[in-house]
Amino acid sequence: MAHYLSRSSFQSSLRSVAALHPRSIQSAHRFRSAIRLMSSSQQSYEYIMVSRPEPSVVLVTLNRPKSLNALSSPLFKELNQALEDADRDDSVGAMVLTGSEKAFAAGADIKEMKDKQYADVYKNKFLEDWGNVTKLRKPLIAAVSGYALGGGCELALMCDIILASPTAKFGQPEINLGVIPGGGGSQRLIHAIGKSRTMEMVLTGRTITAQEAEQWGMVSRVVQEGEGEVVKQAVNMAKEIASKSQIAVQAGKEVVNAAYELTLAEGLRFERRIFHGLFATNDQKEGMAAFAEKRKANFTHS
Repeated sequence: MAHYLSRSSFQSSLRSVAALHPRSIQSAHRFRSAIRLMSSSQQSYEYIMVSRPEPSVVLVTLNRPKSLNALSSPLFKELNQALEDADRDDSVGAMVLTGSEKAFAAGADIKEMKDKQYADVYKNKFLEDWGNVTKLRKPLIAAVSGYALGGGCELALMCDIILASPTAKFGQPEINLGVIPGGGGSQRLIHAIGKSRTMEMVLTGRTITAQEAEQWGMVSRVVQEGEGEVVKQAVNMAKEIASKSQIAVQAGKEVVNAAYELTLAEGLRFERRIFHGLFATNDQKEGMAAFAEKRKANFTHS
């Protein structure tokens, strides 16, 4: 739409809408903002693809097929930009991250890393920007098919929910390269699957199947077989999340993530305070009124 709607045509449409009803001006301005956001999101990327499978859902697809979506610094720069843009877009309620059927991401780009020196990686904070994914306020769902190894496994672990196809394979094989995980694998895995299993994956480099990952609690679930099925299921889940109050969803994500850092007593206190705070929102009033009146809630994210 952004490519075919001229400025003069849009302004004419805006005046027509406003003339029909004064209160339509606000909606027209929101429409203009949406056009601007859609236009800015049309920027071209070299290593990823960005799409809108649903009006409220952004799908980001890693796109380095020849290298099995190896995670390079330029790729992560584009990925962070696309996700941050979606996070700021009021029309987006949730995001999905995926790769190809063959590989979600088969690891970090070894060709980029092999000749680096300590002074370089330390001074330039190598891999530190990977953590930007965890700073997003809106939910990010990983739809994993094929290989999710090394950095690919770490990237999946940074997402809020992981859905896996039956072909998914997870692993931290860095030990075979004379190093260890550097993007959070050793730290995030232990919260998901415990010390012993994390030690096994980190120290042996063993790859586990989607079924093992599900049994160990690493992924939310394994979807049924079929090409593109995991992306379809992830988009459906993102659409469901996006239908809720964005304020409540972001609050829910915040309190769950806080549990990693807080004691139980501190976490319970924090959860209650956030819960209490939601009573200051219009969405809480609308949600509870809709329940009492046996109708669907119309959340305004305010």
